[in-house]
Amino acid sequence: MNLHNAQFIKSAAASRELIGDGLPQIVFSGKSNVGKSSVINKTLGRKNFARVSNTPGKTVHVNYFLIDELAYFVDLPGYGYAKVPKTEKNRWAVLMESFFSKSQHITLGVMIVDARHKPTDDDVTMANWFQATLCPLVVLANKIDKVKKSELDGNLSVIRETLNLRSDIDVIPFSAEKGINKEALLEKIFAAVEESTADSDSEASCR
Repeated sequence: MNLHNAQFIKSAAASRELIGDGLPQIVFSGKSNVGKSSVINKTLGRKNFARVSNTPGKTVHVNYFLIDELAYFVDLPGYGYAKVPKTEKNRWAVLMESFFSKSQHITLGVMIVDARHKPTDDDVTMANWFQATLCPLVVLANKIDKVKKSELDGNLSVIRETLNLRSDIDVIPFSAEKGINKEALLEKIFAAVEESTADSDSEASCR
């Protein structure tokens, strides 16, 4: 899969606009300001492909990027930004409920948290949604370049415990800024896409 052959397809603001055409979907999620767009850009090797917003939580859309006509990168709207109006938070909740009700389309979830801090209640909710689908999931602990090496292992343990992750879910220390462990993420993505493409019954592992 050629990651450089990537194009924006659409932004979905309602359930009826979500894509479910059978192609594998790699789903990225994370709270506002966690660096989700930067993770996507670093993964694709593109500087400004997924737009980095100066106004966290402003847009409530599911963005679809087609990668080499083989799979989608799906960018879920950020969450947990306090200044977002209640109406927007409600829109986000309804859209996410619709998205996760169609979990058969999820090939791999990539949930991004901040390696410096204990996950928030919103992070726990998102982890619960992903785990309820029984779809493959990996958690990226982003911004490890800002964490002391002596504190990293402890922080990763707190992340795993707080999110109550299944034993088969990896927590990968990551830096979107420096590309640390980018290859580990790519390995997960390529393996998930290959399995999904080779086995038409692979979606049976999801709810």
